Order: sequence, then structure tokens, then C-alpha cells
Amino acid sequence: MEAAASGGGAGSFTPILMIVLLFGVMYFMMIRPQQKRRREAEQMQSSIGPGDEVVTIGGLHGTVASVDDETVTLEVAPGVHNKYARPAVARVLNQAPKLETISDEVEAKE
Repeated sequence: MEAAASGGGAGSFTPILMIVLLFGVMYFMMIRPQQKRRREAEQMQSSIGPGDEVVTIGGLHGTVASVDDETVTLEVAPGVHNKYARPAVARVLNQAPKLETISDEVEAKE
């Protein structure tokens, strides 16, 4: 009788261990990669500058004309400017060379 009672105690620990393992697997397979993608998107949106060619989440292609704290103005055709929220930019196709890079190249040539 005593052997049966001691075996029941170990059995009640197993479901708790399985639940903890399930949450651990869910964290590493779902939550962590999503946080990484969010950080990468925020970094990409904060590095947008004038002259960059971008695509919005709606599929509109344009060139960045100006950047504000919360908005991005895109030139979608010559003389046509649309204003979007920064998070509406899905990806950067071509990044324009920054002024610091251009000035470094000019100094190197001289």
C-alpha cells in the first residue's frame, strides 16, 4: 500500500512540468521571433531619410521627400506628395546615400 501512495506524488508533478515546458517552447518559437521582427521594423522605420525609395503596407511605391517625427512624405509621381505615418512604411527598397557618406567620399578624392 505504501508503494502506491509514493508513486502518486511523482505523477502529480509531471503535468506541471509539461505545462512549464509547453510555455517555454511557445516563448522561443512564437513570442521571441515576433519581438525580434518588431525591433527590426522599428529600426528600419527610424532610419528612413529623404531620397529613400520605400513601399508602404498598402503597396504604394514612392520616394521619401521629407521625414517628420511621426510622418513620412512620399513623392509618388513628379509633383505628387502623400503623407503617411512612419509605421505605414513596410520596407526600404533603395537607401539614398547619406550626406556624411558623400562628404567623406569628396574629401577622400581631394
